[in-house]
Amino acid sequence: MTALLLLPLILPFLAPTLARRSLDRLAPSTALWVLTASALALGGACVAALGALVLTGLLKLPAFAALGELVHPLRTSSDYFVVPAAMAATGVLTLSVWTLARSAFRQTRAFRIARTQADRRPAAGDLCVIESPDPDAYALPGRPHRIVVTTAMLRSLGPAEREALFAHERAHNRAGHHYFLAAAELAAHCHPALRATRATIRFAAERAADEAAAEVTGDRRLIATAIAHAALAANASPSARPDFTPAATTGPVPQRVAALLKPARTRPRTTRRTAFLLVACTVLSVAAGAAGVVDFHHEVEVAQGEEAP
Repeated sequence: MTALLLLPLILPFLAPTLARRSLDRLAPSTALWVLTASALALGGACVAALGALVLTGLLKLPAFAALGELVHPLRTSSDYFVVPAAMAATGVLTLSVWTLARSAFRQTRAFRIARTQADRRPAAGDLCVIESPDPDAYALPGRPHRIVVTTAMLRSLGPAEREALFAHERAHNRAGHHYFLAAAELAAHCHPALRATRATIRFAAERAADEAAAEVTGDRRLIATAIAHAALAANASPSARPDFTPAATTGPVPQRVAALLKPARTRPRTTRRTAFLLVACTVLSVAAGAAGVVDFHHEVEVAQGEEAP
């Protein structure tokens, strides 16, 4: 059981490399779905494994075994390893819950401030212009969706670049990219290796919006120019917007511009092997975690006297 529960803790370390390579080999919108689903599954399997380790350690103590209505404390084949592992898992889970709660509070507060600020301003359709000396533009989720842009950002771009920027942000809202970013944030608090995957998922969301905006405008070079100018303008003033609100100025902008300046290419099936490896790694992690939890449940039933060992 213990060996199975270790796999969901180890396999996520492969995710950052596989995620980056998958993004290079898949269409951005497809990669966004694959990476987000994999990150959530890997994070969930990790939490389940940590929880099973914590409960295993607790149920080995007579006091907790009595609370669990066990006939005798839980018996495992590796007592010298299980107790330290359970203590470590308890610390990791506690830290993860604390950082997740703190991040959720901060993000919720930032979203409420941004939403209130946008709702107080007159909107032209989905566009909301805010008077500010700091150049910024982002897609704000909610009802209704908004594209928030500051006056400083509008002054930094030409008319055609503004429309290109708006097309990019509308692509974010239309595809619901804030859900993907929120899921990536959640997964990042489940395992430290998934923090790097979170950045790749954000990059995938920006690339997907870039390609969608290029299709709408029919001008890849215009989208690239608008993104580059907007990023240069926004560099001097970091925004206080929530992390799950996508914006054209985030992510590795030079790589995005370079991708836009190249013609859209068809990816052959052979280039999808890395994505297959990521999915296989995810499936293996989930399967190992599920098998470990099932084995843990069986040991609990044995300790309760409901089954023979």
